[in-house]
Amino acid sequence: MPSFTAKDVQALRQATGAGMMDCKRALEEADGDQEAAKRWLREQGLAGAAKRSDREASQGAVALAVSGGSAAIVELRCETDFVAKADGFVSLVDELAQLAAAKGEAAVAERAEAVDDLKTTLKENISVGRVVRFEVAGGSVVGSYLHIQAGRGVNAVLVELAGGSEELAHDLAVHVAFARPAYLRREDVPSAEVDEERATVEQISRNEGKPEAALPKIIEGRMNGWFRERCLVEQPYVKDEKRSVADVLGGAEIVRFAQVVIGA
Repeated sequence: MPSFTAKDVQALRQATGAGMMDCKRALEEADGDQEAAKRWLREQGLAGAAKRSDREASQGAVALAVSGGSAAIVELRCETDFVAKADGFVSLVDELAQLAAAKGEAAVAERAEAVDDLKTTLKENISVGRVVRFEVAGGSVVGSYLHIQAGRGVNAVLVELAGGSEELAHDLAVHVAFARPAYLRREDVPSAEVDEERATVEQISRNEGKPEAALPKIIEGRMNGWFRERCLVEQPYVKDEKRSVADVLGGAEIVRFAQVVIGA
């Protein structure tokens, strides 16, 4: 029987940042003694990831996967683009996306040990970031787009479309990737955000000396422009800016969309 428990392994992981199997080996070597196990890990060069946990991880990679009627985006964060382009890093985020698409968002936890091992081998603060999964209802299709830069995904999009084609769904995903809307429609924008912008626009218009009688129309025009920048269905379509996304949809409807961009 080992002279330590699973809780001892977890405690050593939290204290050192080393991988699970490394902590288990260390406790075996130290006959369950936590301090001796820490020394063993330091001697083997396996400790230290915990010291990096408070360092900013603004780089990374995103991966996208489709499995049957489900699709998922997973972000894996790190500190530098050098690590983000490493083969092991890119392959792991791809694997996490496949897991999330097939089994659900929580399934990425199954590879927690692999994430911990990367922290040790690549010597950076590495963590799973945003995870998004769409499970598509009957009659809908999912469009996807992944922008690749220097061998890793940096901008991933999913669009669920009802009553439209897979080609249109894909084209809309490409649009989202480059236009980066914050909301689907203006009704989705939080009222506090709208009120704040309206107050700002009104003050700007007054400072410009606009006539009082003309203010409501001027403010409304500027607010419409503000909504067009932020709301997907009102944006000028990237393939034909004379038309809005709503015009391109025809009888189709965007159910939802998601976008994950590295560094955003």
